[in-house]
Amino acid sequence: MPADKKDKKKEEATPTVLKGVYVFPNGDKYEGDYLHGTDGSMDRSGMGIHVTTDGTMYEGEWNQDKMNGQGTLTHPTGAKYEGQFVNNQFHGLGTYTWPNNSAYTGQFVENRLEGGGEFTDTDGQVWEGTFRYRAAPGLRFKLNLD
Repeated sequence: MPADKKDKKKEEATPTVLKGVYVFPNGDKYEGDYLHGTDGSMDRSGMGIHVTTDGTMYEGEWNQDKMNGQGTLTHPTGAKYEGQFVNNQFHGLGTYTWPNNSAYTGQFVENRLEGGGEFTDTDGQVWEGTFRYRAAPGLRFKLNLD
């Protein structure tokens, strides 16, 4: 195959990342990087901010039109997750802060607290250990003598 045909195929295979604002039919708004699908669709890809009509906001990395990579999801209630996402789920290392300011920092698996982590209660006391979704047997109080 001639070199110019190979180059042309390579160009076609590499989609161009665009920047812009898209308002969905339901009123949600996305601002950031995206790709145009061959069917004319818009796939969020790269860095962007998505705000829903109820005020939920995700700011971070997108891949294949899903929250994938590092990002922050903030709810109107004041709850917030900062960390890693895989296919629109909390997955990997992250911090979830509840509206009352208690927080968990550690591992997440498919939106669940799963693995080693620390829970900080509303009084600022820190408990560490292994979390298994809704259970955390054997948590240890972490004494801070600073």
